[in-house]
Parts: sequence; structure tokens; C-alpha cells
Amino acid sequence: MACDRRMLLGVGALALALAAGPALALDAKIPVAVIGGGNIGGTIGGLWVKAGHPVMFASRHPDDLKPLVDQLGPLARAGTVEQALAFGDAVLIAVPYKAYPEIGQAYRGLLKDKIVLDAGNATKARDGDLAAEAESAGIGATSAKYLPGARLVRAFNAANYRLFAQNAHRAGAPMAVPIAGDDRQALGVAAALVRDAGFEPVVVGGLNTARKFQMGSAGFGHDATAADARKAFGVAE
Repeated sequence: MACDRRMLLGVGALALALAAGPALALDAKIPVAVIGGGNIGGTIGGLWVKAGHPVMFASRHPDDLKPLVDQLGPLARAGTVEQALAFGDAVLIAVPYKAYPEIGQAYRGLLKDKIVLDAGNATKARDGDLAAEAESAGIGATSAKYLPGARLVRAFNAANYRLFAQNAHRAGAPMAVPIAGDDRQALGVAAALVRDAGFEPVVVGGLNTARKFQMGSAGFGHDATAADARKAFGVAE
């Protein structure tokens, strides 16, 4: 029965992904842009490459990403942020949170209507007033404010990158990855990408529910199965 439910969920996520637009309908292995080639971007982007997705990693200094893309093989490439946003049908934002206002302003046109998986966390020591804003308003609302026009899904932010690296495609019940967003089609694409990376997505709710698994919350930092995560977040199967 559990296997049947997972199959139905997978089919539903794929159907949503295919409904998201012509580019996504042509090939389930969609091109993905990863903004930031650090621990989380390199880890999750690398898992997508291994799953067959073409991935462009981007930073202000693309040449610095050469060792990463050389290691990952021909499906991986490096580029500028502009090149990556034009390349990807979906985007993973994996940069320090203090960069969000600048990214949102500089690339507003390229981010408009783009499916964006938002993996950022705000910490006071690094991000200053943005961390206080995220704590007060909620991380989902804060990201939406600084990335206007994007079809935003909070994903891959609820654990340290080491947990993702250690547990991707593990034997037995997959590790749960909580996600939250207001755009149903974007949630479907994000869920499919979470599965391709080797995890089980758990839709917690709308973007406002991302509070439940932002850094510092009770839902942050857990290696849980989907069943345990749904129970913890009060989500029905």
C-alpha cells in the first residue's frame, strides 16, 4: 500500500511538471541552474547530474567552478548567473542569504516566472538584519520579498549538506525533504527534482509554512523518513 501511494505521488508530481510548460514537457530530465557552487549547491547539483539532468553551476567567478564541473562530467558546466538563469528550466538558489536582495534586483527579469528552489538560510552573524526579518516575517515571505516574480519553493534548506550527501539514494525508506510553496506546478517540479536527488519530498504547505523547517525551528536538521516527517509537520498522507 505504501509503495502504491509513493507511485501515485510520483506520477502526480510528473504530471504537474509536464503541465508547467513546453520546455518541461519535452524531457523529464530538465536543465537546472544552480546559483552557488558551495557545499549545498555542489552537493545537490551533483546529485542531479548523476540522475541525468544537465546542470549549469554559476557564480561571479565561473572559472572557480571548473574543478567541480570537471569532476561531475559532461552534463555539468559552469557559467555566469545570467547564463545559468537563461539555461535552467528550474533554478536552485544556494548562496549566502545576504546576497538575496542583490540577486533579486539584478536578475529580476530572468527570475520572473522561473521555478526557483530556495535553499537559503539566514543567520544573524552572517546576514545581519535579514536574519531578524526572516525570523519575524518567516523565511518564505522574506525570500518572496527579495526574489519577486519567481515561482518559489522552499527546498533543501532543512538540513546540513552532509546529511544530504550521506543519505541520498540510501537503502530503505528515503530521507524526507520538506518543501513549501504557493505555486502548485512549481511544487510538482520541485518534488520531482527532490526524488531525482535521492530523497522523498514532503509538502508541508504554502510558502508561509516554511517557518516550520527554517533554521532554528523544531523542524530543522532532522534525518527523518517521509512518514515521520509528515507526522511531525501534521501533514496528511
